[in-house]
Amino acid sequence: MKLNYKRTILIGLAFLSISAFWQMYDNVVPLILKNTFGLGETITGAIMAGDNILALFLLPIFGSISDKVNTPIGKRMPFILIGTALACIFLIVLPIADATVNMPLFIGALFLLLISMGTYRSPAVALMPDLTPKPLRSKANAIINLMGAVGGVYTLIMIKVLVGKGDRPDYLPLFLSVGILMVVCIVVLFFTIKEKKLHAELKSGDAPDKEAKEPAAASGKLPEDVKRSLIFMLLSVAFWFIAYNAVTTAFSRYATHVWGLEGGGYADCLLVATIAAIISYIPIGGIASRIGRKKTIMIGIILLGLCFGAAGLFDRYHPVMVVFFCVIGFAWAAIGVNSYPMVVEIATAGDVGKYTGYYYTFSMAAQVVTPILSGYLLEHVHYRTLFPYSVVFCILAFITMSQVKHGDSKPVKKNSTLENFDIDD
Repeated sequence: MKLNYKRTILIGLAFLSISAFWQMYDNVVPLILKNTFGLGETITGAIMAGDNILALFLLPIFGSISDKVNTPIGKRMPFILIGTALACIFLIVLPIADATVNMPLFIGALFLLLISMGTYRSPAVALMPDLTPKPLRSKANAIINLMGAVGGVYTLIMIKVLVGKGDRPDYLPLFLSVGILMVVCIVVLFFTIKEKKLHAELKSGDAPDKEAKEPAAASGKLPEDVKRSLIFMLLSVAFWFIAYNAVTTAFSRYATHVWGLEGGGYADCLLVATIAAIISYIPIGGIASRIGRKKTIMIGIILLGLCFGAAGLFDRYHPVMVVFFCVIGFAWAAIGVNSYPMVVEIATAGDVGKYTGYYYTFSMAAQVVTPILSGYLLEHVHYRTLFPYSVVFCILAFITMSQVKHGDSKPVKKNSTLENFDIDD
């Protein structure tokens, strides 16, 4: 059985478009809220946390609804088509509201945009396992993640090319470029991936599910020592997401206010970090196979904290930042590749979904809290609290991670280098 790479790349177009959007949302919307509408950092942080709050409710709801839907074009495709169409409409309203300084229009369109994105994110992600045989989903998920990275890089390049200098540049070209990408991706997806037909073919050709025949382990309470490891592991997940997401959410404002970068110049650092993470996945897989997941994560936390601390020492932009953000990309990849497998390693048979829920509950909750908390410090203390704030939470993550004693089985050697890209971010 071989993976259909062409089909998987086409399926990944949905995730590529989603990733392109969120890269723009995280970088541009905070600048509009601050520079156009004059909102304080705390309120801006609260608005930026809105997508994560909505996601806690919308993602499981619409993922579950799409499981039960049966249309001529499939279960997931209607949500993807309608959600993308609505998102693109509201997306174009944002720069218009920005140009006319119409705050009610901006906030209303932003709210509807986030709801539109929330309605199809889970169905879009679910399309891959729907149309991929179980033994091949690891390789397929690697391709999906790479497609997402391509979407993020696309947006960062568009920010650098299309965003002019000054506090209030014209963002319409940027928003149009992302909207067009989203439409093109979904149109190609719709005309090349016949979801219902492919799902029927896959179902008729499925081999017996060996995993389903295996007796499930007893699902009683975890032993106290294992439970303790799980708690510290989940706290670590929350702490490093609090640290990292604070920087990614506020970086565009920090770079313009403290370092004096203009236009889309701040995108250089984020672009370097993203590319460094992509390049790092394969060597990180090799490192973890030799020294274990926990040690690899600990190294990632140390490097993340050191680079955040070093970046915070500069009051103007310096080319050495490129090096710092290159290391940050490597560090974040080291954490991301190994953390989710450690959580589900603790799960007993039949409980993997529940433990996956634990992982995302802590990571999403962290991303709700940190824009508000870090935003309050930016507004009421100083902008330069951003990096020290992240360093503190890196230290907390290191402390809690050091208490994790389970889930550190060394990864099995991959059958191909591509499988090293298989991460859950």
